[in-house]
Amino acid sequence: MIDKPFSLGILVGRFQAIHSGHEQMIRTALSLCQRVGIFVGSSQESGTATNPFSYDTRQELLRLLFGNQVDIFPLPDIGVGNNGTWGEYVLKNVADRYQCAPDLLISGKELRRVSWFDGIEQVRISELYIPKTIEISASQMRSFFLEDDRQSWQRYTNPVLWGQYDALRRQVLSSKDREDTASI
Repeated sequence: MIDKPFSLGILVGRFQAIHSGHEQMIRTALSLCQRVGIFVGSSQESGTATNPFSYDTRQELLRLLFGNQVDIFPLPDIGVGNNGTWGEYVLKNVADRYQCAPDLLISGKELRRVSWFDGIEQVRISELYIPKTIEISASQMRSFFLEDDRQSWQRYTNPVLWGQYDALRRQVLSSKDREDTASI
């Protein structure tokens, strides 16, 4: 096994819909970490405008991209927002799965993640913020489905996933008018 600077790296995201920016973050994690755990947030949510895809769908897409190079786990919301309580919850989920704490959190640079681990005693986690070099968001990706703009969607999606377009679009279309969500 190639020696890498970090033992366990984690990513936390909703992946509603997966795009090349997500893929870039995960590939960076794989290059730096012996093990990579992806925790799929809002895993209990599906069928809404902002969370059209089920956990199973998101897991399947991540598997198509990364196979068994990564571990994938559900991470249901607990209704506390992005703060130290959420950080403790993430760490508990990691410990339950790996029996250890992660030594690296990989994410896009978003202010809401800054306070996740503040004030948690005895926790030393390096945080790597991947600069946004690809101007795309999951919201934009969902809009491509609504507009039936396959070409734009493909521009930000790995060709491995292109065969999933029609099924994903159907899910987005069937969810577009449902605004109720418990996701924060």
